[in-house]
Amino acid sequence: MAAKLRKGDKVVVLAGKDKGKEGTIASVDPKAGKAVVEGINMAIRHTRQTQTSQGGRLPKALPLDLSNLALLDKNGKATRVGFRMEGDKKVRFAKTTGDVIDA
Repeated sequence: MAAKLRKGDKVVVLAGKDKGKEGTIASVDPKAGKAVVEGINMAIRHTRQTQTSQGGRLPKALPLDLSNLALLDKNGKATRVGFRMEGDKKVRFAKTTGDVIDA
């Protein structure tokens, strides 16, 4: 199935402790159906000091389920994503405005 949400997309969280917060997708795991959003779903991870890194209590963004994320359209509202053919190319478009997301 085609990816409705991709790395670099601006999204809003629909459910969970960070509901309503906005961020940019840092990475997507399509097999697990999860995505990491910068600054969202943060947790403290304790890391041991090494010769190269300081260590200590470091904040880390944990993955969110893709069903709890919605793409932001140009108006800043949550939208669903659709697919259509433009010429011979398949493109994503916002269902609310009809605008093409990636040219």
